[in-house]
Amino acid sequence: MKSIATKNALGLTICHDITEIIVGEHKKVAFKRGHVVRPEDIPHLLRLGKEHLFVWSDNQEGWLHEDEAARRIAAAISGPGVVSDAPVEGRINLKSSRRGLAVIDLDLLTEINNVPDVTVATIHTMREVAEGHLLAGTRVVPLCVPEGAIEKVEELCVARPPLITVRPFENHRIGIVTTGSEVYHGRIKDGFGPILKEKFAHWGGEIISQTLAPDDPRETAQAIEKTIDAGATIVAVTGGMSVDPDDKTPAAIRTVSTEIITYGAPVYPGAMFMLGYRGDIAIMGLPGCVMYARASIFDLIAPRILAGLRLSRRDFIHLAHGGLCENCPECRYPNCVFGKSG
Repeated sequence: MKSIATKNALGLTICHDITEIIVGEHKKVAFKRGHVVRPEDIPHLLRLGKEHLFVWSDNQEGWLHEDEAARRIAAAISGPGVVSDAPVEGRINLKSSRRGLAVIDLDLLTEINNVPDVTVATIHTMREVAEGHLLAGTRVVPLCVPEGAIEKVEELCVARPPLITVRPFENHRIGIVTTGSEVYHGRIKDGFGPILKEKFAHWGGEIISQTLAPDDPRETAQAIEKTIDAGATIVAVTGGMSVDPDDKTPAAIRTVSTEIITYGAPVYPGAMFMLGYRGDIAIMGLPGCVMYARASIFDLIAPRILAGLRLSRRDFIHLAHGGLCENCPECRYPNCVFGKSG
């Protein structure tokens, strides 16, 4: 691009959006890219502080306008469940096309933003979103960038999963196994079941059964196996997760699982959480905090499982940053920092 005095720009085409800001009233595009300057435009442009305008030079080879650069970046980083808006002032917004879990590759995000003149900003990863939710924005810093910069972004993205995807919640069948002799023998009423039913229903999960078991690891293991045999794709085991001598649930989960991911997590509330798998079936051991805390590790992990993600030990370690609930007087979860890392 080259610069030209505004007073000499009659009949020339503006090659970038020009914004007008009136404090307390509006911020809007006063002149859109492609506008041909008319005599009456010149006083307005000067009032906006535009004594010079950018116009295309004769040699454009190897350079991209900010709008085209943003379009190519948006296409490179978008995965399933993501749609993009038209560019405005050089920026393109990416939004969710469906309800689900927004999954963002933080390592790839860092690499992309390390490319000179390229910027991509996103919401936190593992965020539950509705259709139309804003996920990310992208633009380049100058009005024109070398095409090689955008090609570098495309090269980073082509051989890897998309930077941003929205995974829909799957129609899982959930079985609840409630342990504890006090509940099994009817000494107290179970408090877990109603809470789990409400939470799972929010993500589209179907509760197919709830079985009571005493504090006996063999009977608890049998109850888990029967629940799986009945068609459960997720098993939530409640109670008996602490280090008390009567708490035997972890032993039962170990017995029926083919893989144990973790027993314990750097999340408060929720440090005594357990996750195992029997093949593809997730078996969660839920500590007591799930029953009374407004937000706990269950609210961080369950949506990921219902969205079809298979979790690793490293996923739990990453929760340490942001895994401390601040116990605000008025809980604002999920619109708070709890469970947000990166």
